[in-house]
Amino acid sequence: MRGGSRIGAGRKPVEIDLEQLEKLASLQCTDQELAAFFRCTTRTIEKRRKELAFKEAIERGRALGRISVRRSQMKLLEAGNATMGVWLGKQLLGQRDVTPIELTGANGSEIKFSMEAIDAILTEGKKVK
Repeated sequence: MRGGSRIGAGRKPVEIDLEQLEKLASLQCTDQELAAFFRCTTRTIEKRRKELAFKEAIERGRALGRISVRRSQMKLLEAGNATMGVWLGKQLLGQRDVTPIELTGANGSEIKFSMEAIDAILTEGKKVK
């Protein structure tokens, strides 16, 4: 029983069209945006997510949205967008930029570090702060 002891008391349940919900979820709408669209509170969206059909509509919509974004990214890659190629390589293939650093002494000679030299550098660095 909602809203007290009278029959029919309290606010009526908000009608949420699951087809519209799925379309909005495909646009990656937040709970706040969904609530504004359906004229309810975010709490209502959070509570309704416990319902299986509601939860599935949101998950299906979000998955379709991610597929759409990925399709657009692949089109950019196929069109020769090098930036997209680098980004997708990092995201999907685990590729990364590596910048080697080489230190040389005078006339290209090898630099040797001792623990004492490292400690002195660290101590000096602490004094500067």
